[in-house]
Amino acid sequence: MRSAPKREGGGADISWGGDHMTATLHFTESHFPKQETGGLIDCTLGDLMLRNAEEKPDRVALIEGIADASRRRRWTYRELVDESLATARGLLEHFQPGDRVGLLAPETPEWVIFQHAMSFAGLIMVPINPAYTAREVEFVLGNAEAVGVIHADESRGKDLAATVRKVMASLDCLTVALNVADLDKIKASGNPDRELPKVSPDDMLQIQYTSGTTGFPKGACLHHRGVINAAHFIVERAAFPMGGIWLNTMPMFHIGGAVVSEIGTFSRQGTFVLMQAFDPSLFLELIESERVNSSLIVPTMILALLNHPDAKTRDLSSFKSILSGAAAVPEALVKRAKKEFGVDFAIMYGQTESNGPFLETFTSDSDELQSQTIGRPIPHVEVKVVDVETFRTLPVNTIGEWWVRGFNTMQGYYGQPEATAAALTEDGWLRTGDLGTMDENGYFRITGRLKEMIIRGGMNLYPSEIENVLFEHEDVGQVAVIGLPDEVWGETVCAVILARDPENPPAADLLWAHCRNNLSPQKTPEHWIFVKQYPLTATGKIQKNVLLEWYHEGRLVPCDWVRPHRDSKIA
Repeated sequence: MRSAPKREGGGADISWGGDHMTATLHFTESHFPKQETGGLIDCTLGDLMLRNAEEKPDRVALIEGIADASRRRRWTYRELVDESLATARGLLEHFQPGDRVGLLAPETPEWVIFQHAMSFAGLIMVPINPAYTAREVEFVLGNAEAVGVIHADESRGKDLAATVRKVMASLDCLTVALNVADLDKIKASGNPDRELPKVSPDDMLQIQYTSGTTGFPKGACLHHRGVINAAHFIVERAAFPMGGIWLNTMPMFHIGGAVVSEIGTFSRQGTFVLMQAFDPSLFLELIESERVNSSLIVPTMILALLNHPDAKTRDLSSFKSILSGAAAVPEALVKRAKKEFGVDFAIMYGQTESNGPFLETFTSDSDELQSQTIGRPIPHVEVKVVDVETFRTLPVNTIGEWWVRGFNTMQGYYGQPEATAAALTEDGWLRTGDLGTMDENGYFRITGRLKEMIIRGGMNLYPSEIENVLFEHEDVGQVAVIGLPDEVWGETVCAVILARDPENPPAADLLWAHCRNNLSPQKTPEHWIFVKQYPLTATGKIQKNVLLEWYHEGRLVPCDWVRPHRDSKIA
C-alpha cells in the first residue's frame, strides 16, 4: 500500500487551520505575492483516498442523491476505495498506465468509482459532457488521442451507446469501449494481486476540455497536485468543515463538480452527496435528510431555492455555507441568501487551465465585497494584472489581464504546442485571458474576457462594467453585452437582455436612459436585443460567442427604438 500523503515543508497531518489572509493590506502595484499560509498537500488522488480509508474507514464518503430515500446507495471510505481498487485492476486488463480514456456518463456514483479507478491505475481521464453530439465527442477523444472510452447507455434520453459506436467507426486511435453497466464484470476481471503503478503528484490526472464560451474547446492537462490543493483551499475558505457533508449538483465532467465539490470534499474527509441534476425540491429535501453543510450553486440555482415553497418548511439548520461563481452574484441575492438561509457566503473565480479556482472571497467579507469582487488569491499562488500590450504590471485599480503562477497552472494544452506557448510564459505564468483590476487591499474585480473586449473607435470598453449598470435596473433579470461590427466605429455596444418578465420587456429608451445616468456616451449600448433564454454552458455561463453567431445568422435582431434627442445624462 502506498504511504500516507505528506505536506510540503514536513509532517503528514494535512488538516490545518484557516489561511488567515483577511488582514488589511496596502498595495500600490497590482501584484499579489504568494502567501505561504498552510502547507501544500503533496500526494496523488489515490494517496488521498487511501489515507481517508485508513483514518476514517467507516465514515460515509459517497451518497447517491436520488429522490427515493430508501434506494439511496451509500459507500464508506473503505468501501469506495476497495471498489475503486478492484475496478482499477480490471481496467488494467484493457489499458496501460498513461493511456487516455474517455468517461462519457451522467452523474451517478459509478462515475465517481471509475474516476478513482483510473487514478489508481495511472490512466488519464478525459471527462466528456454527455450532452455532446457525436461530432463533439469525436473531437475530444480524437484530440486527446484516447485509446478507450467508458460510457453509459444513455443520459437524459440521449443514446450514448449509439454515439460511441459512431465515434469508434471514425477514430482509429479508439479501440476499447467499456460500459458503465458492466462495472461488476470489470472488477471481477482484474487480478487482485496485480501491483498498481506508481503515480507522482506531478503526473497528469485528467485532460479537462474548456467549456467553450469563446470558441472550440482545448484540452487542459491537469495534475494531481494542482486539483487536490486548489479544491482543498477553496472549500476550506468557504467554511466547509472537516468531516462535513457537501451536496453537489454541478456537472461531474466540469471543474465545479469533480474537482471543487468532490475532491474538495474528500480533501476534508467529508461526505459527498451526488445529485444527477439540479432540482430545487430534491435539493432542499437532501439538505434536511442528509444534514448537508455546504454546496456550490450558481445564482440561478440560489434564486430557485429561495423562491421554492419548500424553503420555508424544510429543516435547513445544518446548511452553513454557499459557494458560488461562474456568473455575477448581485448584492441583493447575497444578502437575501444569507438572511433567509442563515448561511455564510463565498464567491470564487478560476479556470480549467488553473486546475480550478484560485481567487475567492472570505465568508467574513462584507456583502459589497462578496458581490463586487472575486476575493483574494488562495495560498501558494500569486496573481498580477498586466498591460495587454507591454506585459508590465499595472498600478492598482487599473484594468489589465490577470496572470497567475503557482502549483495550480496546467501542464499545457494536449497536442497543441502553439496554444500552450500562448497561454504559459517561460517563467511559469498562466495568461488567463480575463480582464480585471486589483485594488489596494488585494481584492480582484473582473471586467470581462480579453477576447470579449469591445474596441469602439480605438477605445477599449469592458462589457462587465456595462452589464453591472444594467443589472441595477429593476426590469433586467440578466444581461450580456457584446460588440457588433460597425463600419464607422469598428465595433458598437449591444446589450442582450433577459427581462425579469420576458413576456413584457422594458422599453429600450428607458434602459438607454438608465445607462446614460451612469455611463459615458461611448459605453452606453446603441443596440438592444431582448431574449427569453441564453445559450449557456453546462455551468450556467452565457456563451457570448454563440450570441454573436446567432446575430450574424440573423437569429438575433436588434429592436427598433428611438434614442432621446438629448445625448446627456438623464435627470
